[in-house]
Amino acid sequence: MRKEYKTIREVVGPLMTVTGVEGVKYDELVEIEQANGEIRNGRVLEIDGDRALVQLFESSHGLKISDSKARFLGHSVELAVSPDILGRVFDGFGRPKDGGPEIIAEKRMPISGAPINPAARDYPDEFIQTGVSAIDGLNTLVRGQKLPVFSGSGLPHADLAAQIARQARVLGTDAKFAVVFAAIGITYEEADFFISDFNRTGAIDRTVLFINLANDPAIERINTPRMALTAAEYLAFDLDMHVLVILTDITNYAEALREVSAARKEVPGRRGYPGYLYTDLASMYERAGRIRGKEGSITMIPILSMPEDDLTHPIPDLTGYITEGQIILSRELYRKGVTPPINVLPSLSRLKDKGIGKGKTREDHADTMNQLFAAYARGKEANELAVILGDAALTPMDRLYAKFANAFEEQYVSQGFTVNRTIEQTLDLGWQLLRILPPAELRRIRQAHIDKYYPGFLGDEEN
Repeated sequence: MRKEYKTIREVVGPLMTVTGVEGVKYDELVEIEQANGEIRNGRVLEIDGDRALVQLFESSHGLKISDSKARFLGHSVELAVSPDILGRVFDGFGRPKDGGPEIIAEKRMPISGAPINPAARDYPDEFIQTGVSAIDGLNTLVRGQKLPVFSGSGLPHADLAAQIARQARVLGTDAKFAVVFAAIGITYEEADFFISDFNRTGAIDRTVLFINLANDPAIERINTPRMALTAAEYLAFDLDMHVLVILTDITNYAEALREVSAARKEVPGRRGYPGYLYTDLASMYERAGRIRGKEGSITMIPILSMPEDDLTHPIPDLTGYITEGQIILSRELYRKGVTPPINVLPSLSRLKDKGIGKGKTREDHADTMNQLFAAYARGKEANELAVILGDAALTPMDRLYAKFANAFEEQYVSQGFTVNRTIEQTLDLGWQLLRILPPAELRRIRQAHIDKYYPGFLGDEEN
C-alpha cells in the first residue's frame, strides 16, 4: 500500500497541489479519497522537490481538501488488454461503455507508449483498399502510413471516417485486419451515429471503439487517443494483426491540451496552444508504422477540423510536418453535392508510389493516376476561364477538358458514403472518364497501357 498524504494545499480548476511527498514520479496515478469515502482520480503532472502537481480526471467541484487524502499508486495510466477488446466500446479511460463485462486482462499496458525506433522500422509498401476512389486511385493509403484528413466545420468527415472504418482492408494477404476507432470530444449524436453504424453493418466485430464525449473532462480527452494507440499496439505487435487507427477529431484533443496548459500557467505558443504541441502530436503519430520481424502493423488516419478552414492553423500545419501527406475536404465540392467532398488536387499521399503497381494494384495505376490529376487540373482551369470570359472563349479542346472535370467530380470523386469500390472498379472508372479525351492527349500514359485499356471502353462506337 502506498503512503497517504493529508497535505493537499490548494485546488485550482483541474489542478491540485500536494506537499511533503516522497518517491513520487511523473505521470503516476493518484487517488483522492474524501471523508465520505468518495474517490476521485488524477495523475502527477509535475514534481518540484516535495511538491506534486496533480491533474484531476474528474471535476474538482465539491472537493473538500481539508479532510481529503491523496494516495499515490506507483504506476501510470494503464489499459487492460486481451483479444476480447475487439467488438467492444470503451470510454476515454478504457472503461466499458457498452454495458458489457470488464475486460479480463491478459496484460496491462501503460498508455504513454513509445514511438517506434527508426532503426527498427520497416518501409510501408502494401496497398490498403479503403473503397473510396479519390483515396485509392489518386492518394493511395499504404500499410504503416500516417495519412490525415483535413476537414472543416460542418463537412462530413464523420461519414468518411465511418466509411473507411467499414470498408478498409489489406489486399493480397490472409492476415487479420482490425480497426481501432477513437472519437475525441464528440456529441451524443455523433457517438450514437458511430456506434449504431458499426453495429448495423457488422463492422463492430473487428473494431475497438473509444468514445470520449464533449462534456467529459479535458484529461480524458487527452487520454483517449493514447488508449486507442495502446490497444492498436497490442493487436498489431502481440496478435500480429493489421490495424487501422482512426482518430477524430484531433482539433478537440489539441483544445484540451491548450486548456490544461493554460491551467498550468505555461507560456503559450501560436494561438494560445502550448509550445510543445508539435512534440506532443509527434509522440502520438510516430506510434504508427511497421516493425521489422513483426507481421502486424499500425496505419493511422487522424482526422482534424481546421478552424475557419485555415490550412495554416497550428494543428493542420504541424500535423502536415509529421505525417506523410493529407486528404483535404472541400467546402466548394460539398456545396455541389459531391460526397465525399475530397479535393484531390491539394491532397497528397507521399507514399502512394510505394503501394501501387503490378502485383499490388494494377500495372496501369501510376500512369492513370498522373493522367487523371493532369486532366482534372486543366479542366478546372478551363471551367474557371469560362466563368470569367464565357464558354465562347474556350477552345474545343478546353471544352473537352471542362467536360472531363465535371464528369470526374460527379462520377469518380462523388460516390456516396455507402458505395465500396474495388481498386479494379476505380481504375476502370478512370479509363472510362479518360475516353472523353482523344488518345493523343493521354501523354502521361505509356502506349502499351493505352493499347490495352483505352479501346476496351469504346464499345459500340467503334465496333
